Amino acid sequence: MRDLSKLIKAYDIRGLVGEEIDADFVRDVGAAFALLVGTTVAIVHDMRPSSEPFARAFADGVTSQGQDVIHCGLGSTDLVYYAAGHLNVAGAVITASHNPARYNGIKLCKPGAAPVGQDTGLAEIRKTLESGIPTYLGEPGTITRRDLAHEYAAYLRELVDLSRIRPLRVAVDAANGMGGHMVPIVFEGLPLEVVPLYFELDGTFPNHEANPLDPANLVDLQRKVREVGADIGLAFDGDADRCFVVDETGEPVSPSAIVALIATRELAKSPGASIVYNVITSRAVSEIVTEHGGAPARTRVGHTFMKSLMAEQDAVFGGEHSGHYYFRDFWRADTGMLAALHVLAALGSTGNPLSGLVAEYSRYVASGEINSEVADVAATLAAIEKHFDGAETDRLDGLTVQLGDGAWFNLRPSNTEPLLRLNVEASDIETMARIRDNVLALVRR
Repeated sequence: MRDLSKLIKAYDIRGLVGEEIDADFVRDVGAAFALLVGTTVAIVHDMRPSSEPFARAFADGVTSQGQDVIHCGLGSTDLVYYAAGHLNVAGAVITASHNPARYNGIKLCKPGAAPVGQDTGLAEIRKTLESGIPTYLGEPGTITRRDLAHEYAAYLRELVDLSRIRPLRVAVDAANGMGGHMVPIVFEGLPLEVVPLYFELDGTFPNHEANPLDPANLVDLQRKVREVGADIGLAFDGDADRCFVVDETGEPVSPSAIVALIATRELAKSPGASIVYNVITSRAVSEIVTEHGGAPARTRVGHTFMKSLMAEQDAVFGGEHSGHYYFRDFWRADTGMLAALHVLAALGSTGNPLSGLVAEYSRYVASGEINSEVADVAATLAAIEKHFDGAETDRLDGLTVQLGDGAWFNLRPSNTEPLLRLNVEASDIETMARIRDNVLALVRR
């Protein structure tokens, strides 16, 4: 019997190919998902060796319960969000995102690209898998093949004015992932000289892992930007739903600065709108949104919380520290490609270098996320909170402590491991380092 608690995560299904997930399991998930949504399902898959056969198995599961399938073939995760939103169908993408080559998985959404997480479908799918897929006696559903990639690209370009941008040299690291398939389609015809790195689709990731959140995986892009004199560097993860940015000097741009930059652009179109950000995004985001007449709204880390608060407040945009960017005009779903187009439009409409453009959105120094293994997460958080008694604190997601003069830290527990994740921000590097070291000493003692 499979340990479904290991496979069915907070937001998706993921595991080791052959050991934890195989075609039979994926077929059963497809059947359980069809029972959950009761409607047509659009399916996309990435470039991993197991992804195409898994997509076929998932389609077989869906049709076995009488629901139809629209098979969209190779694509990024945000392509399935486009399909679900544009066609008002449910969606599934076979991908393990940024995970190593041995993994694969399934991301799901309901019609309109509504998220499927533990509380919105995954727990129910697990119950169905545990109790057994019921026999369906009606006619099976049909499978229709449809290539939506060019429609998706045209839709993205309708959302961003790129008509007057100057020519730009853009280095793009696709990490042998789906960015290598999608970037040429989305960027086609724009005044961009694309310098490609690792555009060959290869789910064994022969050059480096497809996880740009790890600085080690940005090194090749940084080197290439400097080598060719690029105006900007873009790095996509394996399923190309996240985008990270490198400036013309080869320095990584904080995702928080990108959140603030895009927020100001969206507020120019929708004055007074809400902008959603999570608890470990820079304080600068809230300040800049307020300065531009918007309403900043803070939420927990994770796309389910982001999308829920965006829906509640009809927010025009939302962004996370992890390179996920959500747009109301994209059914509140996250799309790194649309974020990249916004940054290119902002850069291309000015004669300034990217480093100068983002400087106004970068006000503080951040530690990055630091993990500590602890024996008792709850007790450790309580002890830290008591230690900072008198400071302003909140428990929206873990423990956030405000220390004055813009300095703060957040300690957030992992969903799956006995870990606390520390993020610190302050106005200068010395203050940040002092707070970081003090808090780490308290956590690890």
